[in-house]
Amino acid sequence: MQVSVENTGTLGRRLNVAIPADQLEAKIQQRLQRLSRSAKIPGFRPGKVPIKVIESKYGGQALSEAAGELIEKSLYEALAQQGLSPAASPEIEPKTLQRGKDLEYAANFEVFPQVERTDLSGTKIKCPQSEITDDDVDRTIEKMRAQRTNWVDAARESREGDQLIMDFVGRIEGEAFPGGKGDDYSVVLGKGSLLPDFEQGLLGVKAEEEKSIPVKFPEDYHGEEVAGKTAQFDVQVKQVLEAKLPEVDEEFAKSFGIESGDVWQLKNEVKESLNRELNERISQVTRERVLDALLKVNDIEVPQKLVEREIDRTIESNKRTLAQQGIPAEKYNPERSGFADDARRRVQLGVVIRAIVEQKQMQPDETRVRARIDQIASSYQDPPALVQWYHADKSRLMQVQSVVLEEQVVEELLKSAEVEHEQIAFKNLVENQ
Repeated sequence: MQVSVENTGTLGRRLNVAIPADQLEAKIQQRLQRLSRSAKIPGFRPGKVPIKVIESKYGGQALSEAAGELIEKSLYEALAQQGLSPAASPEIEPKTLQRGKDLEYAANFEVFPQVERTDLSGTKIKCPQSEITDDDVDRTIEKMRAQRTNWVDAARESREGDQLIMDFVGRIEGEAFPGGKGDDYSVVLGKGSLLPDFEQGLLGVKAEEEKSIPVKFPEDYHGEEVAGKTAQFDVQVKQVLEAKLPEVDEEFAKSFGIESGDVWQLKNEVKESLNRELNERISQVTRERVLDALLKVNDIEVPQKLVEREIDRTIESNKRTLAQQGIPAEKYNPERSGFADDARRRVQLGVVIRAIVEQKQMQPDETRVRARIDQIASSYQDPPALVQWYHADKSRLMQVQSVVLEEQVVEELLKSAEVEHEQIAFKNLVENQ
């Protein structure tokens, strides 16, 4: 077997292989012999068909199958001989496929880039630090109160924070337009869900009041037929409602699963929950900063095939999400270029992390894998069943193992970096997500 390699780019390789004609012929004869034992041809008993007849009928098939077998075997041997590891399946380009001649083919593929840096020595990483305060707990309790909002008649003029129930119809130059009509429409003033002119015109109205409000549409409004125009909205206010929040008392605590109704127990559980959220957020921010720093010291070109595959994966994931929302997949036709930068970054990270794992011979910590699965399962109704579900399928288990292994890589990289701790308020840390 003769083998040669050409560079077709920074990462592109073209492997040229030639297999002697006698090896190809030997494989063809083996296949013809097997066919002669089972072929059913009129006028001949099974197993008694002359080889010449078999060859005339199945010669092309035997040639194709023999060549396929030789290419598969020789490609593996040629790659090993040249010390090459394709980043994706090679594209086979036959050159000669003819009995009596050497079997020649080319394999085109990309290789993984050389990763120069597998540590962060000399790199500063700011790791966030924070703690949960009483203000954080109180702010969360207020959000919980808002979840139990009870809307009651205000018996006064409307103001920011009130909810209005109304009918309206909008007209431009006296003509109604699509999307400009609403019946029993509900809106909370101050949430920014209406155009500024419309919302401003609804401040100070009372139940049963009728009002006409001029509303200027922005020039870049998504509805082309109304963009830049002024509409007149005739409004019939049906109700003005104000928010009544529940007291933080025994009944409130019980509504959130505290059987004893102890408000302090509720606050303690809120604090524990916030601490879990804080730890996850600190881990997330630290991971992002470490991986960003890793890419800065490894500005590498990556195989385009892997980038295209990552774009495919993203688009398919989006289609599944849209399908769950009742949107047909055929209506989702995004521009692939819009996913290219993110896909390339993910591939770059994958390549560099792979190099670190191989160099340091790292394996996922199975204790952490089990703990991660238990953590995921704890939020489900039947945790043991979900744990079993993960362990029943190798691909599902590998997803968790890859997450844990990446965590281990980040921890390993932090050992070599210059770590600085940055104090950040919990509120700011969470709001910056």
